[in-house]
Amino acid sequence: MKILVTGGLGFIGSHACVELLDSGYEVVIVDNLYNSSIKVLDRIEMITGQRPLFYEIDILNKDALNNVFEENDIDGVIHFAGYKAVGESVSIPLVYYQNNITGSLNLYECMEKHGVNNLIFSSSATVYGNNFKAPFKEEYGYGTTTNPYGTSKMMNEMIIQDLAKANKDLSAVILRYFNPIGAHSSGLIGESPNGIPNNLVPYIAKVATGKLAYLNVFGNDYNTADGTGVRDYIHVVDLAKAHVSAIEYSFKHKGAEVINVGTGVGYSVLDVVSAYEKATGQKIPYVICERRPGDIDSCFADPSKCLELLGFKTEKNLEQMCKDSYNFMEKNPDGIK
Repeated sequence: MKILVTGGLGFIGSHACVELLDSGYEVVIVDNLYNSSIKVLDRIEMITGQRPLFYEIDILNKDALNNVFEENDIDGVIHFAGYKAVGESVSIPLVYYQNNITGSLNLYECMEKHGVNNLIFSSSATVYGNNFKAPFKEEYGYGTTTNPYGTSKMMNEMIIQDLAKANKDLSAVILRYFNPIGAHSSGLIGESPNGIPNNLVPYIAKVATGKLAYLNVFGNDYNTADGTGVRDYIHVVDLAKAHVSAIEYSFKHKGAEVINVGTGVGYSVLDVVSAYEKATGQKIPYVICERRPGDIDSCFADPSKCLELLGFKTEKNLEQMCKDSYNFMEKNPDGIK
């Protein structure tokens, strides 16, 4: 089977491509290289021994995207492509809505035109907003999202569910991620953000490798055991494998399903700092700063639906996530250039 992966050279997308190839799927990648590197394609080939077909196009270009469908007999789509920086989305909301919504609409129209009815969508726990208490369950529905990034994910979910009501042949799995971290054990692919990282573990990794002097910890007065925010961290390889399970599920299912993908365990910021120090032997100095607007006390998944429907359960622990993150950063101190 041939799977189209939008954003397939990004952090999560590249790991998903590796797992798809290792599971016997053909992979076609669409990526505009906005937040990724063409060298990731070489590294996917180094890991798997297979080179996916690659198109350097933006999904905002509907004609170019349609040509991909014209030239390939696509069986299913995994949709990662989208802007993802929460803070940036607050500053430039129109850019985020244009890219994350219009680009997605182009993709769904191409799928419909070419009779492709299997879709895995990359969503986020941000759609729960700050209205619910952890562990978050899918049946909670939507909370009040706190930024345009999260709102764009929620809007995509709603669009997909409406499409599934109108098209009884559509099989869509909406995966709500919690906090993906880590890297492939080879150190060849991992998270390679531009500039100062927005997410905790890439930030810690830059401190551990001497690229940054210290970690900013945003708030120590949350209602948690040590006062710092608690999150559900999932190894990116586990998350990638969940996509393979989801695509397999989609071929024996109709309609739209929303599924959390997390470990079900919450770790505080200081828990992660301690685990990173233990896993790598590197001291992580940190400074307590003011809270960031919109951050909540605790966010972790109820992953039971994922196990029930997809037969999937995470395998890697926090220490392994930290080791793999550090291994990638040591081997790629300036990212994948």
